Amino acid sequence: MRKKGYSLFLILFSIMAVLIGIWVVKLVSGNVLYVDQWTRAFVDDLAGSQVFIIFRWITELGSGTFLTPFTIIMAFVLWRLYKELLPAVIFGLGTFSSHLLNVAIKVLVERERPSIFAAADAEGYSFPSGHAMISTVCYGLLSYFIAGKIKNRRTQYLLHVGFALLILLIGISRYIINVHYLTDVLGGFFFGGICIAVLVLLYRFVKKKQEMSPS
Repeated sequence: MRKKGYSLFLILFSIMAVLIGIWVVKLVSGNVLYVDQWTRAFVDDLAGSQVFIIFRWITELGSGTFLTPFTIIMAFVLWRLYKELLPAVIFGLGTFSSHLLNVAIKVLVERERPSIFAAADAEGYSFPSGHAMISTVCYGLLSYFIAGKIKNRRTQYLLHVGFALLILLIGISRYIINVHYLTDVLGGFFFGGICIAVLVLLYRFVKKKQEMSPS
C-alpha cells in the first residue's frame, strides 16, 4: 500500500515538475499562460466582497511581518522541545533560506504581478508566490518536527492536515486578493515542497551522523 502511494506521489510530482518547467520557459520568453487567462475573471468578480476581506486577513499569516518573529519564536520552541539545536536550526535557517531562493527565482523569471498591493506585501516580481513558497516551508517543517514528538497516529494525521489546510489557504489568498496569478501560487507550493524534502533529508542525514559518531 505504501509502495503504491509512493509511486502515485512520484507520478504527480513528475507531472507537476514538467508543468512548472514549461511555465517557467514560457514566462521567461514573455508569453502569457493560458491557465492564468482562464482564471482571471473569477478573482475580478471577488474584488471588495466578503470573501476578499476574509482572505485579505488570511494572507497576513504568510507575510514577512508575521513569519519573521513567528519563525524565531518557534525555532526556540523546537529547541526546547527536542532539547537540541538541530531541529531549530533546520527550521529557522531553512525558512529564511527559502525566502532567499524565492527572491532568486523571481529575479530569474521577472514576471510582473497582476496588481500591486503594498499593504499586503505585494510588490516586486510575481513568480513564484513568496507567501505560498515560504509558508509551505515554514508550516510544513513545523508540522514535521512537532509530529515527530507525537506518538498518536491520529493526532499526527490531524496535525498534518491542519497545517496543510493553512498552507493552502495562505497560498490561495494571494490569488483571491489578486496579487498573484494562480500559476504563481502553484509554483510556490511546488518549490516550497522541494525545499521541505531537501531540508528533511538534510536533517535525517545530520541526525544519523550524530548518532553514529562516538560520544
